[in-house]
Amino acid sequence: MKIALTTSLPSSGFSRLAGHELGSPMSEAEVLVSTFDYKVSSDLISSCPHLRLIANFGAGFNNIDLDTCRERGIYVTNTPTPVIEPTAELAFALMHAVARRTCEMDRKLREHRAEPFGVMNNLGHTLYGKVLGIIGMGNIGKAIARRAIASGMTILYHNRHRLDKSIETLYGATYVTLEELLTQADFVSLNLPYTPATHHIINAHSFSMMKNSAYLINTARGAHVDEQALIVALRNKQIAGAALDVYEFEPNISAELLTLDQVVLSPHVGTGTMEGRLDMCENVVDNILAFERGDYHAMNIVLEGKNTLINH
Repeated sequence: MKIALTTSLPSSGFSRLAGHELGSPMSEAEVLVSTFDYKVSSDLISSCPHLRLIANFGAGFNNIDLDTCRERGIYVTNTPTPVIEPTAELAFALMHAVARRTCEMDRKLREHRAEPFGVMNNLGHTLYGKVLGIIGMGNIGKAIARRAIASGMTILYHNRHRLDKSIETLYGATYVTLEELLTQADFVSLNLPYTPATHHIINAHSFSMMKNSAYLINTARGAHVDEQALIVALRNKQIAGAALDVYEFEPNISAELLTLDQVVLSPHVGTGTMEGRLDMCENVVDNILAFERGDYHAMNIVLEGKNTLINH
């Protein structure tokens, strides 16, 4: 089986594909392993005449032209499970960093412009006793909620569909409308997939509803947030701060975000741990091997293609 990769990935994660032609040219590939930051366009797909499966390395799949895959009958899979804990871990780290001003203080100390040490200087805010509003209470949202509960936070959430009561009880989470969440939360965490319906789900009107002491945390997709509206809200102190791992025009970051002390930034590294990368490789391999043997129920299918085995 001929497998092409768009991006160099840890070879140890693909050891179970020994005997397959890993690293084949795309023009010959039956399987394409793409990464979430690599655009799999209609033209690229058209240049791969033998392609039967795109095994995406990542939970998101908006990097892939699904319409072309649907027309060609190409299966598309993703790796949702390995990203859960690393992304939740980073979201919580960003929450701590922006509230306690960790990055700001580090930067100012290095640049010799920090306030003097003192009892009432350099104060941040605690997470304990605060309200965390989770928009998108899926697997990652639940993993964040678990950490928040341990830190003494109260959980509000908003989904398209309300969760089962037993899940709400498990996480001590209360279902509210989006408007209620925005007006009540001290921290708003975005953890939902990107679709046209969620484009700019956080916008100028959203910021007008939020507390001026609230923080926005985004580890989902940059286009969930109207970035210019965010800059205006930060500049006008409509909200207290923001912590971002993703950006509307990624990889470009709006220049003003780089200048604001109340903003913490990271370069789309929500899943970026060595352990996480290897787990994602293994999940990609799981999808490929399941496809090879025709075990479609064992695959993380995003788009179901033609129900036929690939050529060996």
